[in-house]
Amino acid sequence: MRFRFCGDLDCPDWVLAEISTLAKISSVKMKLLCVQVMKELLGDGIDYEKIAKLTADAKFETSDIKATIAVLNFVLASAGKYGVDGESLSSELQQLGLPKEHATALCKSYEDKQTALQDRLKESSLRLNKLDSVSWRVDYTLSSSELKEVNKPIVHLKINVRNVDTGDVEPMVVSVTASKFRVLLAELKQAQTLMNALN
Repeated sequence: MRFRFCGDLDCPDWVLAEISTLAKISSVKMKLLCVQVMKELLGDGIDYEKIAKLTADAKFETSDIKATIAVLNFVLASAGKYGVDGESLSSELQQLGLPKEHATALCKSYEDKQTALQDRLKESSLRLNKLDSVSWRVDYTLSSSELKEVNKPIVHLKINVRNVDTGDVEPMVVSVTASKFRVLLAELKQAQTLMNALN
């Protein structure tokens, strides 16, 4: 069976397996857990102590708590990603075996923050690392211990790339022969021409 919150695909087996774990807690606590998971998805962090307290009466082990957080994270993030409305999400979760009160509690939390969640997901998708700087040098090898005459230039490129998530600059060093460098340069010029045509 296909589900909209799974991108019109089958629901993953691990999500099906954890639905029964979600049913062990009350619907009120389910809503409070969803609030914590939604905070995490919106970048505000998650309060693990509060989650441990909420799941204490269900006698959840650490693995059950992690599974609960993971399945709620998947359901909420996927629903936001695919733009599923609360009513459809509730219906689909009930088809998977989640009790109606639990599905309603989850969907209430989802609907309250749906726009903010979708904005956050748009912000964090399709992000590419950025080129920070490029430096280069050419070494000309006259001879080596194995060959009397080499006479070949080698181009050394150092490309510094800024990671958009961490802000760290990661160097990448490449050494190529002159002929390979000419091919690289020609292909980069072609790519630039295509990108300029899109603007």
